[in-house]
Amino acid sequence: MTGTTARAIPRSILYTPALDLDRVVKAWSYDADVHLIDLEDSVPPAEKAAARTVCAAALERAGEPGRLAVRVNPLGTLDAVHDLAMLAASPVRPGFIVMTMVDSAVEVTLLRATLASAGAHPQIYVTLETPAAVAAIDAIAAAADGLVLGSADLAATLGVEITWAGLLAARQAMALACARYGSGCIDTANFRLAEPEVLAEELQRARELGFHGKAAVHPSELDAINRALRPDPDGLRLARRVTEAVRAAKGGIAVLDGNMVGPPFARLARTTVARGDAWTERFAGTGGSGEEARR
Repeated sequence: MTGTTARAIPRSILYTPALDLDRVVKAWSYDADVHLIDLEDSVPPAEKAAARTVCAAALERAGEPGRLAVRVNPLGTLDAVHDLAMLAASPVRPGFIVMTMVDSAVEVTLLRATLASAGAHPQIYVTLETPAAVAAIDAIAAAADGLVLGSADLAATLGVEITWAGLLAARQAMALACARYGSGCIDTANFRLAEPEVLAEELQRARELGFHGKAAVHPSELDAINRALRPDPDGLRLARRVTEAVRAAKGGIAVLDGNMVGPPFARLARTTVARGDAWTERFAGTGGSGEEARR
């Protein structure tokens, strides 16, 4: 470790609707950093109560509840009240709560305080899906632990198609705000499942903007997401070498493998290593690629 601390940010989040207990539990066999149980959009209004029963049962069967998330209905709705009451009553607490249709940081603070009053202290991620949230993005990023781009609702409100150009401004605002406050920055799910080239392009562009992870609505996409966004052992080894080279140059300019590296490169390298180590500690366990990433 470099001495830099970093938040452990999931690189892949698989969404599963809370419509069937067996389906929710089966989803845990897929290789996602976080498995999200959805109580919101994927659940029809008439099935919300049944979905909460499924969610509560699933939490009690969880082997790693810290790697589970629950997406709750928007604050200000009766469904959200019931969602929070169910979570407060559950003896097993998920590691993440994902909020929806948020307009201000006040909602994040209120939810955090409400859960804390029940002895629950999950990380709170906010789905960025309203123009008001984009306008208040700095305050929301500061109050939350992470942001998730909600492309469908945001695009519908803007009256545009879900395209890279149409949502680029929101993505850039997210990346900048999350960088300022050290929050997780998670890209939207890809809904064009029959076009893997779309997912590949989104992954490349999201990485270039500084996003850390990506949501998925189908397990077939997890392999591509994990390969693109999880810490790469070779990249981490190079980052450690850059850090050491600049340290050996007493914080000045060094030459490594024929390339000039200086303080800005060392700062990026330290961030890369800190985030990689934090991810390994939280999500990779003790074997396989996790141990390799530490070397």
